[in-house]
This record gives sequence, structure tokens and C-alpha cells, in this order.
Amino acid sequence: MKKDFDTFGVMIDMSRNAVMSIDGLKRFLPLLKRMGYNCVMLYTEDTYEVDGEPYFGYMRGRYSKAEMKEIDAFASELGMTVIPCIQTLAHLNAIFRWGMFPRDCDDILMTDDERTYELIDRMLSTLSECFKSRKIHIGMDEAYMLGRGRHLDEFGYEKVDDIMKRHLHRVIEIAKKYGYEVMLWSDMFFRSWNNGAIHIPESVVPKEIIESVPKEAIPVYWDYYHTNEEDYSGMIKNHKQFSDKTWFAGGAWCWEGVIPFNRYTLETMIPAIDACKKHKIRNVFITMWGDDGAECSHFSQLPSLYYLSQYAKGITDEERIKAGFKRLVGIDFDEFMNIDCPNDIVPYNDGPKNPSKYMLYSDYFNDFLDYTVKEGAGEKYVEYASQLRATAKKSRKYGYVFNTAAVLCDVMAIKYELGLRTRKAYEARNKEELERLAREDYVRVEKLIRIYGRAFEKQWFLDNKPHGFDVQDHRIGALLYRTDACRRRILDYTGGKIDRIEELDEALLPFKKAEQSARINNAPLYATVNIVHHCSVTP
Repeated sequence: MKKDFDTFGVMIDMSRNAVMSIDGLKRFLPLLKRMGYNCVMLYTEDTYEVDGEPYFGYMRGRYSKAEMKEIDAFASELGMTVIPCIQTLAHLNAIFRWGMFPRDCDDILMTDDERTYELIDRMLSTLSECFKSRKIHIGMDEAYMLGRGRHLDEFGYEKVDDIMKRHLHRVIEIAKKYGYEVMLWSDMFFRSWNNGAIHIPESVVPKEIIESVPKEAIPVYWDYYHTNEEDYSGMIKNHKQFSDKTWFAGGAWCWEGVIPFNRYTLETMIPAIDACKKHKIRNVFITMWGDDGAECSHFSQLPSLYYLSQYAKGITDEERIKAGFKRLVGIDFDEFMNIDCPNDIVPYNDGPKNPSKYMLYSDYFNDFLDYTVKEGAGEKYVEYASQLRATAKKSRKYGYVFNTAAVLCDVMAIKYELGLRTRKAYEARNKEELERLAREDYVRVEKLIRIYGRAFEKQWFLDNKPHGFDVQDHRIGALLYRTDACRRRILDYTGGKIDRIEELDEALLPFKKAEQSARINNAPLYATVNIVHHCSVTP
């Protein structure tokens, strides 16, 4: 059978609090290899040791040089290549808290500052010792405010394209010292001439834009959002004007909470693979991002990863794919895919939505997200919990991810509608119902949140280093305290200690953003409207 891809791999995000442990990787990589993946990228913004830079990744669970060498050796024994995937421009917000690195603004390094290039040299020098691959992904995506902060003050206004071009050439020269061939995300080369858009129809790329990408660089076209082949084909044709070495990066949807979107992964990746085959893109990898805390276990994504690996090989018979998955994992494919179900509480029509996260953290009184809740819908979570718990009992290896999902559904069976029920009872001045909610539902949900927290903790510590779970402890702890605080306020009201609950006196208004796309993935901000961030571009 003709081999369509030279590289078919995954990129694992190790930078959004979860850094997979060596044990976790040693469980995960052999599964990937057996599926047919031959490459893994470790996306590490600051979570790797850099010689001479003790504050780089400080207290973040960074991989030591010894650990990186161990990962590389283990993957090599499997027949897999490890490619470092780092950042050399933006997405470096974690390092700036120490005041040790030059910053333009936001999460962007200060270009044209020699300290920046000293840091990048040390990055590449260290990584070159740890990994055999002579390819490295240098990032450089989403630097939207490049040149708009300290750089503007010191050097005056310059076009973003000019700064990018100069910086990229400096980084490539450093990479050449260590024998590296560089890859980089391509989005910044599309924004300036498309009003900020990075995914556009087939177009003629301006000559000056094409010339800004050195011929030795490998553009990486990333796209996780389209569901038809034509959109991918158009962008691939655009990229081929830059380079015939272009790589494609799709997405395994795992960045919207504890629960994955295996179905949407297939809906977006299958047409992407078809387009890559059609246009002879030889190298493809699947990103596994960890936005807002990296809550999702990558072991919960096994069915979509397996399906795509087989599809990439040219196997399109679903029954054959499902049978192969059952042999590999020991769980029926469709049953494993059901791990997505906690988000099925809302219609799955115009793309994925994550109510299992945004309604978990939704506030009981400042409950603007209750606009999205349909009365009676929460009962479905009882059914989901039963299904997931049954699967958990079948598997010693993967039962823990199903158990986490099941106990989350136990919580949501009460909490999904609890804020709305509280509001309705208050508006009706039904103190008897409010008393019942406070003494029964609020007490019960608090206990279930504690059970969920322990299950989530177990899942995290099986897969990852401990670093980063403190963020989840803080969130779950705040949720527990808030549950108790609202319960006490209700009892104060029903007992006559206070004559009103002021938050509930305010009418619930339509939330158009949720109507348009109820995929909300920032737990602190969407728990309450009362978190307000001060915007600043101060270096």
C-alpha cells in the first residue's frame, strides 16, 4: 500500500500547567506507535531546562535535561522521532513574572535586544544536547501586539512584517549553529494583508510576504476548525506559494475542559487528511492543546487518535477500524467515544460546546450563564453518569478517565440547573423551595464536588507531574467555598436575617455570545462577571 505521509505524529502541549510525567509518556507513546504514529512533538513554552537560565520554567514542572534525554531515548527505541516544539517570540507570558527577560508587551519577547538572542541561543544549545532530531519547531505564532510595546518606545513604529522578518532571520542563524532545520507556525504571515484573518480562501500571496519567509524555513499550517475539504485545500494552495515543504497541523480537541471532543476531532481531521493527501502534503501532526489548565487526559482521546491513524493509512472501513481499536484497547470503539457525552446536554449542531465546564464553574447567584440552561435538561446527566460508570468498571487501564467523567456528571446532575432553580424560587418568593434547595441540593452538590475533585486529582497524577494541579485545587476549592457561601445566604434569607438576595434581584438577560457559540473556556472569568482584568502593555 502506498505510503501517503512521511511523518504522522502528535504534538502534546506541556505548557498549560500539565506536564506529562515520564511514566505517563511511557504509557502513551507505545500506544501511539502501535496505532502507526511515528513522531511526537513536545510543546514546551518554558517547561524545559535551559542551561544558564534558572528562572526559565522555575517551579513549573519543567523537563530536566536528563528527562528530555530519557524521553528521546525511549521514543527512539520505539521507532519514533521526538521534535522539540518551543516558542522564540510570543506565548512566553510565564517567564516575564520574574523580571529576568526582555519583554516587548503582552507575552512577546523584545526583538532586537541582544539578551533575547542570548536566551534563544541557550534554548537551542540545550535542546540540541537532548534530542537527536535536527528539526525544531520555533513557534512564532499569534504575536499580535509585536512592536507595539517597549519596542515602539525604543525604536519607533515599524510594520509587524518587517520586525518578524528580521527576528526570524536572527533565530534561523542561531539554529544553524546547532545544525537545526526550523519549522514555524505560518499564521503571522497571513494576518497583515487579510485584516487579521489567518484562514482565508485560495488567494495570490503578495510577493513581499512570500519573500519574508526564508527558503530554508518550513511553514506549518495549523487549522482545527473547518469541516470541509475545500477550506483546507485553499489554505494548502496558499502555503505552497511559500514552500513545497509545508507541514500541516490539525487538532485533537482536548482543550475545552476535562471532557474531550472526539467526534469533532474526526469531523475536522478527516477532511484535512483528505486535502493533505490530495495536495501531497507529506508531513502531518495532530496538536493536543491544553488551554485554560490542560484538564483533559490524553488517554480519553484514544478512539479519535486511533481512527485517524488508520484513516491516514488508507483504511476507511469503519467496522475494520472499530474492530482494530477493540483489540488494542479492550473497549468497544463506540462505547469509548461516549466519553464525550457530558457535553451532549446541549445540541451538537454548529460545532462543539462545553457545558460540562462552563456550567460547573457558573455562579449560583451571578448566574448569567443560566440563560443557556433548559429546565429539566440536567436529568440527562444521571443517564450519562450511569453509562460512563459502567465503562469505567470494564477497564483497569482506562477506567480512571471514565470515572472522572462519571463523577463530573454526578455533580452536573444537580449543579447544571441549581442556579436557575434558585433564581426561579427567589423570583416566586418561594421560601419553602429555597429552604429545600439550601438544605438538600446545595449540601449534596458540595459533597459531590469533593468526590469529583479527588477523581480529577487521581487522573492528573496518573498522567502528569504534580505541578499545575494547584490551579485546579484553587478552582475547585473556590467552587466549594462559593457553594457553601450561597447556601448560607439562602438560609439567612429564608430565616429572616436578610430581606433580599441582591444578586438575584437583577433580571437574567440574554447572553448572545452563548447563543452564537457556547464554547466557553476560561473558568475564572466565566464563573462570575465580577473578575475584571486591567489591560496593560507595560513591559
